[in-house]
Amino acid sequence: MTEAVIVGFDLGTSGMKAVAINHSGEIVARASAKYPTQRPESGASEQDPMDWIAAVKEVSVAILSTTNSAPWSAIGLSGMLPTLVTVDSNGNPIGSAITWEDGRAEVQGDALRRKIGEDVLYRRTGQWVDGRYLLPMLARLCTVEPERVQQSGMLLGAKDFLYAWLTSTYVTDPSIATGFGCYDIHTGQWDQEVISEYSSKYTMLSLPEIVPSKTLHPLNNHAASFLGLPAGIPVCVGAADSVLGAIGMGAKAPGDIAYVAGTSTIILAISDSPIYDPKHRYLITPMVDAGTWGLEMDLLSTGSAIRWLSQLLDVSDEKALLAMAAQSDAGRAPVFLPYVAPGEQGALWDPTLTGNILGLDLGHSRADIARGLIDGIINESARCVRTLNEIGFDTLGDDSLRVSGGSANDLWFRQQLADATSRRVETTIGNEPDRSALGAAIVAAEAIGIELTTSVNDFEEVIPDPGALNYWNNLLIRNDVAREIITPINP
Repeated sequence: MTEAVIVGFDLGTSGMKAVAINHSGEIVARASAKYPTQRPESGASEQDPMDWIAAVKEVSVAILSTTNSAPWSAIGLSGMLPTLVTVDSNGNPIGSAITWEDGRAEVQGDALRRKIGEDVLYRRTGQWVDGRYLLPMLARLCTVEPERVQQSGMLLGAKDFLYAWLTSTYVTDPSIATGFGCYDIHTGQWDQEVISEYSSKYTMLSLPEIVPSKTLHPLNNHAASFLGLPAGIPVCVGAADSVLGAIGMGAKAPGDIAYVAGTSTIILAISDSPIYDPKHRYLITPMVDAGTWGLEMDLLSTGSAIRWLSQLLDVSDEKALLAMAAQSDAGRAPVFLPYVAPGEQGALWDPTLTGNILGLDLGHSRADIARGLIDGIINESARCVRTLNEIGFDTLGDDSLRVSGGSANDLWFRQQLADATSRRVETTIGNEPDRSALGAAIVAAEAIGIELTTSVNDFEEVIPDPGALNYWNNLLIRNDVAREIITPINP
């Protein structure tokens, strides 16, 4: 009989990734599938939830083929957040999913923060609730698509929808719950005061029950038949992609910092307490195990910005653009403010920021412009690490930064990151981009009582060059001056 596997699905921004591990924890198969994002107007980012289901089918077939139809002991889920899905009483999606890249509900987000009190809401939810959270998104829909809201019965996150499709159970985990904008991280329950304030002006939908990440429900008959699997396989609720990405990289102990590069980049520091920042520069995310927290900053425009510039410069892909950028001499690039999402949710946290290039001249090459973007991304990454240093992470744990995915696959990029942060940059051997899917599989294995013997401990290391730090310190000053100059004329 073929050895049984545990499979993790990661419902990401641009596609689905899957990883299968055996009962020792070794990766035995992986698969991926893409789905499109629609941008019908400025600031919009929408997807069809049924494209996610088709992607689950595609990766499941691939995993079954690679493993010779090995039996599945469990399924674990990881998902992007916040991403809104509204469903009817039968669990069918009503309208398109609205992803975290969508910036059309900033007015509603601002209004909710002001009404509750910005600092009060941050201290209760651990979040700086803006227009990319589910309650403000729903408030906007009440205004622009009231019929959709009337037809809907429940508000879900993307992973919640997938879990309901797999198990016929409507639940969410604490990390995904933070993306709703009304989750109290102290009580572990929905914040009724926030919900009441919202409901005084807008239609409120039912919310899923909040359960621990290791909660299990059986795969239902419909999903099993569609995927070619036996019904009854335990499906683990899982957690947010940031949380599981850190676990998949081996960043689990207080003091560890994970850098997960993808469409956006997540910088997540592990803490044994929810440390609040008076300047609200990071979010506080519950990790899988109770009593452990992630202090999180999300750079919105990293992989997406690199892909965008690759297309503009007629470069084949992200890898080729990074190779081009590496040919530009340090200091030659123009100032490139990388907030092309638009907005930023890193240490700056400003939804009004937009991308800009300053200081162009006829001598600049395509490589210089590419280098400018990468410098901008590295600069914001270093700002996030400095923020963590301010609250003691320069003395907690070791001096490393564990990185994975996207641009972090590139050695030159990792060297720039090491130089700018003055930290050793570690990446797993091979630096596979599916660490969130791996984390989902690991948590699912733990949920069914399997003790994995293979751990994430094989790393390649890049050492910072102390002589380069002056360059990055000057770049921070230069970019901040440019940002302050350009901000008043941003639309």
